[in-house]
Amino acid sequence: MNYFATVHSKGFNFRDLRTLMAKASPLRAADVLAGLAADSEVERAVAQRLLAEVPLRQFLEDPLIPPEIDEVSKLILDQHDTLAFTPIAGLTVGEFRDWLLADTSDLSTLSSGLTPEMVAAVCKIMRNQDLIAVARRCRVVTRFRNTIGLPGRLSTRLQPNHPTDDPRGIAASILDGLLYGSGDAVIGINPATDNLDNVHTLLNLLDEIINHHKIPTQSCVLTHVTTSMELMRRGAPVDLVFQSIAGTEAANRSFGVDLSMLREAKAMVESLGRGGQGNNLMYFETGQGSALSANAHHGVDAQTCEARAYAVAREFSPLLVNTVVGFIGPEYLYDGKQIIRAGLEDHFCGKLLGLPMGCDICYTNHAEADQNDMDNLLTLLGVAGCNFIMGIPGADDVMLAYQSTSFHDALYLRQVLGLRPAPEFEAWLENMGIFDGQNTLANGRITTPLLNNFKGLPGALS
Repeated sequence: MNYFATVHSKGFNFRDLRTLMAKASPLRAADVLAGLAADSEVERAVAQRLLAEVPLRQFLEDPLIPPEIDEVSKLILDQHDTLAFTPIAGLTVGEFRDWLLADTSDLSTLSSGLTPEMVAAVCKIMRNQDLIAVARRCRVVTRFRNTIGLPGRLSTRLQPNHPTDDPRGIAASILDGLLYGSGDAVIGINPATDNLDNVHTLLNLLDEIINHHKIPTQSCVLTHVTTSMELMRRGAPVDLVFQSIAGTEAANRSFGVDLSMLREAKAMVESLGRGGQGNNLMYFETGQGSALSANAHHGVDAQTCEARAYAVAREFSPLLVNTVVGFIGPEYLYDGKQIIRAGLEDHFCGKLLGLPMGCDICYTNHAEADQNDMDNLLTLLGVAGCNFIMGIPGADDVMLAYQSTSFHDALYLRQVLGLRPAPEFEAWLENMGIFDGQNTLANGRITTPLLNNFKGLPGALS
């Protein structure tokens, strides 16, 4: 279907819905690199106006990537719930935007009736404040050993990465994070060396720390899903299965995975029965530009490809999903403005599709961004109801060599917005004397009696 408009005697022609979606996207480096971006702000505005007139049903009738060649497209159509879609079935993209902003009902019942392309489309015609306002109303709660995503709560992933995977260095970072109230979403390590014995050692370390101190949280070593599967066969203490995912079959294959493999991994981790509060067992990470970086985007813009990754994620009822928003680099999100916009888009799309969205609020050192940009995105996502953020010593990941958010940043956000950790973890913090019952550090500082609570921490400096 062709989309055409004339503005000031100049004609604008968009040959299909995929092209219209790309041209309507707010400016970002990835789409420019792919040759998909609008040539001017006028063309972008025209595309957004035409996109607003597209019926939501069109996305079911005109898939951007044919399901015959892409298992993610087939999954999207198979997931679609026509009954849940009924309240908005007669709306256009623009009318859907107005409906979202005006309606005050529970949006959770709508998620299964939406496709990622519908959500990506409405996102493209929304201001940042629109994305925040709607996402804030999307409450997604998940459980493993604690409860994540409840109203008034903000969780953190404690990320104790080490350039050589030294257990003593990792344990010291874990202790540091716990003493600042981080770690309720997960204690998750990106291994520097992704081999079976090394990952097994790290899993044992995390399991010993959590069990020794009865910490109501979960662990994860962010290794490839096949490594986790082999270690489960060997009896390793795997809590959450991790995998990076993308929005096309070809992009996922570039990661070495497909839907069948993920289903097998989920069944394996379910059989371990390690959770207590619930049965959300998967952890996924995504990022705008991942499909393009694998030359697997099929001419679809970066933001829409990212939204399609969320269809993959929701198939597996994960505990955690986060967009590592600025990690791929300025070739995909050039500066702080583009990173902030992308972070808000990803959180909005994920939440509207029913996912427990968090964000790694981050940038690489060669991007046109700084920590003030991250402060801005951090605060905006806190207002938007983000489920979790990262907690990294000093906000500087010394293994992955990028900048993110620190333990102190999580404290700031909790304090200024009145947010609290997951309830089970909060009770543990108070019992250990870390928090004082008022959502602040006991005595405002780390005391000798407090450190005594952690005597015998496995792997820690004595």
